[in-house]
Amino acid sequence: MCGRYALEAPSSRLSWRFGLDECAAVVARYNIAPATDIPVIRQSPAGQRVLHLLRWGLLPHWAKDPAIASRLINARGESLAEKPAFRDAFQRRRCLIPASGFYEWQAIAGTAAAARKQPWYISLSSGETMAFGGLWESWTAPGGDVVRSCCIVTTAANGLLRAVHERMPLILAAEHWQDWLAAGVDRAGALIQPYPEAGMQRWPVSSRVGKASEDDPALIVSISSEPQ
Repeated sequence: MCGRYALEAPSSRLSWRFGLDECAAVVARYNIAPATDIPVIRQSPAGQRVLHLLRWGLLPHWAKDPAIASRLINARGESLAEKPAFRDAFQRRRCLIPASGFYEWQAIAGTAAAARKQPWYISLSSGETMAFGGLWESWTAPGGDVVRSCCIVTTAANGLLRAVHERMPLILAAEHWQDWLAAGVDRAGALIQPYPEAGMQRWPVSSRVGKASEDDPALIVSISSEPQ
């Protein structure tokens, strides 16, 4: 799964990296959590690539209770075409979610009393901003207010991540961004696979990241001098 991530790149950098025609104001965040507004890239009806802020936690257009969004922060890539919560968005409303890196927690063996989880920060070896594959939805409240929301698609972990967690976000190479945004479901479905481990890196970070209120650059700094 993916429940926390970081994005350091400012709007100017995102506009250049993703070839945006429109970009909302973005500030650096180092501990982005669900139920907050996050930068999301979509393709407009006119074919332009635009970045707006959407709520993290998918709220399907047919939902009766908006609380369902808290359970839909991720979507398993293997079942997007079958699951009612994701099926329509997979067909018509795919998006890119830019990230500098993301966090996963590794269970550390020990007694029940001493059980703990070690957070790891994972990024591209190049240091470039990555793009998660995502889905988005538009939901209208009974009073008429419109809520636009999103979730992150996940896939099986690659070799680098498998020891930490069995799942990882779907990370799309730059040459596949447009296909994810606009191609048919068969082509998009073929992109759902683990990102090559050779192009990624990881290191252990402070347990402070477990608190959503913590948000500073030190969160992504390695707490170990050992190579990973």
